[in-house]
Amino acid sequence: MAPKTPNADEVLKTFIARAPAANYTFDSNRGAPESTLCREEGTSNLSRECIILQMQSKRLFEAMQNLGFFCALPMDPNRTHMECTPIPK
Repeated sequence: MAPKTPNADEVLKTFIARAPAANYTFDSNRGAPESTLCREEGTSNLSRECIILQMQSKRLFEAMQNLGFFCALPMDPNRTHMECTPIPK
């Protein structure tokens, strides 16, 4: 029997759990079945780690909100990714 592959929600929760206080960004092509999610930590020497999730951007937006993040477009109109910051508890 083949090992169970984790679903996109499990992958997302595991990725966020490693640094729940970090800022995240995500982007995908319109209608694409996958999105790129990146974690950004640190202030002066930014550390960035990215994964590709099998999740459309609309679904990822909802999932990030459910995990306690506020997501919005950046102030720069030339940038099209979403920026997500943890909501203080």
